[in-house]
Amino acid sequence: MKIECQIEKIKNAVSKAERITSKNPTLPALSSVLITTGNKSIKIRATNLSLGVEIEIPAIVKEEGSIVVNGGILGGVLNNLTLDNNVIIETSKENLLIKTKNNQILIKTYAKEDFPTIPSVSDNCFKVSAKKFINGIKSVYYSASISDIKQEISSVYIYPHEENIVFVATDSFRLAEKKIKIKKPEDFSGVLIPFKNITEIIRFFDDSEDDLSICLNKNLISFSLNGIYLTSRLIDGSFPDYNQIIPKESATEVVVLKQDLLNALKISNIFSDKFNQVSLKIKPKDKFFEMSSQNNDVGENKTKIEASVSGEDLEINLNQKYFIDCFQSIGQDSLILSFNQNNRPVVVRGVGDSTMTYLIMPMNR
Repeated sequence: MKIECQIEKIKNAVSKAERITSKNPTLPALSSVLITTGNKSIKIRATNLSLGVEIEIPAIVKEEGSIVVNGGILGGVLNNLTLDNNVIIETSKENLLIKTKNNQILIKTYAKEDFPTIPSVSDNCFKVSAKKFINGIKSVYYSASISDIKQEISSVYIYPHEENIVFVATDSFRLAEKKIKIKKPEDFSGVLIPFKNITEIIRFFDDSEDDLSICLNKNLISFSLNGIYLTSRLIDGSFPDYNQIIPKESATEVVVLKQDLLNALKISNIFSDKFNQVSLKIKPKDKFFEMSSQNNDVGENKTKIEASVSGEDLEINLNQKYFIDCFQSIGQDSLILSFNQNNRPVVVRGVGDSTMTYLIMPMNR
């Protein structure tokens, strides 16, 4: 194999691919990237068996071939080469030789036969705006469980409904749901993407304005866009029937400016206990909405918040961190907080926005 390409292009491709390699020293192939030649391009592949990627970049192919090399070592070398030069990469016996105007570097390689295949998914394909799809994921993924004990909730659940694709995540203490409208409704079974793969999917496609091609089958989902082909395994399980826990009515309702509530939460966080507990007291007849927190080692705080309140009197304890997390997903300046007694979940929505719903379970202590 012998190729020549721009250092910047191969550096960026290797950097993206290397991020998903496994750091298992007993399986060196999983710590590696596979470079193969095409007609006027090269493909750089990496996998950790749960997530796989193939990135195609333009190159001058002088001799065809393929090579497997440690991703971290190759990435470290490329990151420190002068960017205004091209790089020549070729095989020399069992080694990879990297040559620039000022450098000549030799890296040991691994057997190509040990590198796992990256599966191709061609069933149930559709296209959707990458910006919308990634926004859907980013709106909910922080609510997923980070523990693998219950894989069904250590995931983002994605399914079609009417003219929307719906994204949902929960860790059983809070739940986020985001709906994105698409021009052509797609028909596919709901899929569970592992939480640990979600951040990489976001990283690969977050800045794109183009359409994302998605294909899926029972075990895998693939994403392709602008020379990047990414596959993720799917979780075999059933997401909880969450619609039954979303209250259809509310006994108490608060309409408040998001920034005012955020400021109150940040102050309360300073004085909250190790459980991140804040207390809300609502008295609609007195037009009263107050947030308080207390820490025996720090002090205590009470903050009255200007808001429109209606319904029944209520006192409820919530996790401050769970409360503040949803602000990143709601673009509206005002929020609606809906309550149903102090033992039922609180529903948070943006005023005039029916696409985003966030639930927080109350704290009993």
